[in-house]
Amino acid sequence: MRNFRVIQLISFCFGILFNLQAQTQMYTNTIFPKGDKLTSEYFTGDAFLKLLMARDKNNDFLLGNVTFEPGARTNWHTHPKGQVLIVIEGEGFFQEKGKSAQIIRKGDVVNIPENTEHWHGASAKTGMIHIAITHFKDDVNVVWLKPVTDEEYAGVNKNTRP
Repeated sequence: MRNFRVIQLISFCFGILFNLQAQTQMYTNTIFPKGDKLTSEYFTGDAFLKLLMARDKNNDFLLGNVTFEPGARTNWHTHPKGQVLIVIEGEGFFQEKGKSAQIIRKGDVVNIPENTEHWHGASAKTGMIHIAITHFKDDVNVVWLKPVTDEEYAGVNKNTRP
């Protein structure tokens, strides 16, 4: 019986180490640097932005690499000309207002129509990195709304497992 418990403990410890290693690899195997920490005014948890391309005379959009630590997410928001997300690492969620959350994983592309209220971010246990392509309408590319509540977020993590 004692040997069985020792084996269980060793297995548990290896599981924790493997999970921590996987989380570390997610951030060290990325294509782009992590970038600058984003303001808590529009994000819950630790999220970072590396601007890859600013709007200019040839391109009416922003291109950014966004890193979400586990538990990090955007506020509810809209984009007057839409947005495209390309998940390059990890797993997380995308949710349109009034619909069930969708799991998004490395390799997924999410096309968000204009003026669609939504949020996106990491799961509670797994980080996520995506490229965001955000179009402008006049001089506006995002309209920030209220935060995703802890209750809303906990419900998504409980009911939708990445």
